[in-house]
Amino acid sequence: MIQIKDLHKSYHMGSNSLHVLKGINFNVKEGELVSIMGSSGSGKSTLLNILGMLDEADEGSYVLDGVPIKNLNEKVAAKYRNEFLGFIFQSFNLINYKSAVDNVALPMFYKGIARKERVEKARHYLEKVGLADWGHHLPSELSGGQKQRVAIARALASEPKVLLADEPTGALDTTTSYEVMDLIQGINDEGKTILVVTHEDDIAHMTKRIVNLKDGIIIDDSPVEQVRAKQYV
Repeated sequence: MIQIKDLHKSYHMGSNSLHVLKGINFNVKEGELVSIMGSSGSGKSTLLNILGMLDEADEGSYVLDGVPIKNLNEKVAAKYRNEFLGFIFQSFNLINYKSAVDNVALPMFYKGIARKERVEKARHYLEKVGLADWGHHLPSELSGGQKQRVAIARALASEPKVLLADEPTGALDTTTSYEVMDLIQGINDEGKTILVVTHEDDIAHMTKRIVNLKDGIIIDDSPVEQVRAKQYV
């Protein structure tokens, strides 16, 4: 599903250059649930931005579902993001003046799906994340956990190949974090490929494989015995 080979990325600041990714080799098979860990400055955010087509590597290759991701203009990158990827953010990134249904339906608008079908699908995905009765509510009327569930429903609504979750539990208390990870595990059980960026060791062990970055290189990439979140919910 994802093939990363010899990826390098530097950022230039005046006369200085910061080499952030230093030859990353990284593959993800379809249906995997992988966490990416690393301290601040390790390169995990840069790697996620490249995976999400929000940034581009200086060297190396990135292939997503058989498609080389290289030299994309913004229009093509946006098309591929909408076609291939679903995003889940720490800060939810919901539109405050739109209802939960409208937030979930938004990615489908950019796919040209008719409004009636968008709303039907949005309600389906809200039901899937346990919020069937909350579709008319605004984000300000929802708890943090409910907002993240709406965000997950929105990510699923475009029927992406891969879900990219950037610190999806970072703004949540422990109990709510485990509820969200239980939902993510359930989605993965259905076959969805998911990458989770996290700095929390307990959350990482709720995935099936942990990739550790340090100073722009992968220092460890190992399968782990998955801890099921449901036992804590």
